[in-house]
Amino acid sequence: MHTVQLLGAILFGLALLHTFAAKSIEQLAHRHPRHAGLFHLLGEVEVVFGFWAIVLIISMAIVGGGESAIAYAESRQYTEPLFVFTVMVVAASRPVLAVVQSLLGGLARLLPLRTELALVWFGLALVPLSGSLITEPAAMTLAALMLAPLVFRDDMPEWVKYGALGVLFVNVSIGGTLTSYAAPPVLMVASTWHWDSAFMLQHFGWRAALAVLFNATVITAVLARHLRPHTNSDSESAPVPLLVSAVHLAFLALVVVFSHHPVLFLGLFMLFLGFTIAYQRYQQPLIIKEGLLVGFFLAGLVVLGGMQQWWLQPIVESLAPTALFFSALGLTAITDNAALTYLGSLIQGISPQSQYMLVAGAVAGGGLTVIANAPNPAGAALLRHGFRDASIGAIGLLLGALAPTAVAVLAFLL
Repeated sequence: MHTVQLLGAILFGLALLHTFAAKSIEQLAHRHPRHAGLFHLLGEVEVVFGFWAIVLIISMAIVGGGESAIAYAESRQYTEPLFVFTVMVVAASRPVLAVVQSLLGGLARLLPLRTELALVWFGLALVPLSGSLITEPAAMTLAALMLAPLVFRDDMPEWVKYGALGVLFVNVSIGGTLTSYAAPPVLMVASTWHWDSAFMLQHFGWRAALAVLFNATVITAVLARHLRPHTNSDSESAPVPLLVSAVHLAFLALVVVFSHHPVLFLGLFMLFLGFTIAYQRYQQPLIIKEGLLVGFFLAGLVVLGGMQQWWLQPIVESLAPTALFFSALGLTAITDNAALTYLGSLIQGISPQSQYMLVAGAVAGGGLTVIANAPNPAGAALLRHGFRDASIGAIGLLLGALAPTAVAVLAFLL
């Protein structure tokens, strides 16, 4: 163990503690208005890992020299943060939302349920499952924007909102496992272990779908008495022409297709921005700030996480399949689940049963914390204003996610 590795582990631990303390730091802004701006900044969950990643790079420069610190920072892969930022902004654009809301609104009216109740169920079940096609970050963005005015309101009991948030995070994490390209932890191993979409559907997909539908149905039943009819505020704006919506959907599809090629999807994003300016009357403000914060968070996790392999990999390598499942379930709460499965892909001769257990545990635990799954920061950034002090508490999220996580565990183990 080198000094820099120990330093990386210590700063990673401090970042975790900062994550759990973020809500308390946010509350300090109200008690000390003179420094409210600083406390608001440090209380942003999306800022935490980016902040400590900068501390790590500065510390590495002091210990080993500036060139080694820069070399380490440049050796990291930032495709995922860039993609999540891009797909968040495109998926949250008004023309895309208009199509999704129109489609789900039409389906909701066909069901023998109150419209708002059906829409909540769709947002917690069908949209997370669609993440297997449009990728999990896009599904998280669409689900969060759909559910925000229905569930994450000021007059909704706080415990109910945390329950819904826990279900959303868990369902998105497991809902992307019907294919081999949509969930980051699956993507990390799919090529190495030769897992195609047929394999994922046979071994993971149907189990995940059952858990998603069960979780969504239970929490929707809990929410039923708290929901109220929702009027679409977008109905007063100028209707979006079909051609404009089609162009936006085409941009979204192309960004997903080229999700592993940042040069291409960022080029598409530049064209997308130009198109939104050309047809600004059919747009609403793009979520550039929220997307950048999430990208900053994930980039920080990439930088800090790269220093944890020395203690994480021996744990992954040494465990029997069942122990590996529960260890992955717990470890994913304190580190990105894609990082865990990537470490598993490096193990020579790992058995098929251990492969399954590692990935199943990693995706089942993807809703326990904000850092457990890459799309979670996107959901947190879009929904945190619906919570007290405009901040999501780590303990509240953990408690809200325990029950749906247990359902996911049973689905993958039984």
